[in-house]
Amino acid sequence: MTTASRTIDAEFEIDDWDESPYLEPAEGPKLTRVTIRKTYRGALDGTGVAEVLTAQGAAGAGYVASEHIQATLDGRRGTFVIQHGGLADGTDQSTFGTVVPRSGTAELAGLAGHATEARHGVLTLTYTLDAD
Repeated sequence: MTTASRTIDAEFEIDDWDESPYLEPAEGPKLTRVTIRKTYRGALDGTGVAEVLTAQGAAGAGYVASEHIQATLDGRRGTFVIQHGGLADGTDQSTFGTVVPRSGTAELAGLAGHATEARHGVLTLTYTLDAD
């Protein structure tokens, strides 16, 4: 049995940002790999570690990330992985993200849903969680 869909805004702080360029061409965007460590608080309480690939240009940018989260959600403790990303074209920005299917462990084993970081320092998670 699955619970109804729920949406939360999980505030987070970045605890560590380790960025390494892997390509800096004379023309075009700089490409980097970033490891980001986060602390979540509120409805999602725990930590996250994201491996991020970025393309950083003068007027456009983008990123893709896989993030492992160890946290309590709805009083249930476990881990899960989200894959998310975003694009910026001048001031026009968009983000996208999904909980990796069947990535939940322990009490979060039935987690499914979507995740975005449309606001600075906030992960918006729309999810279902098996009631079993």
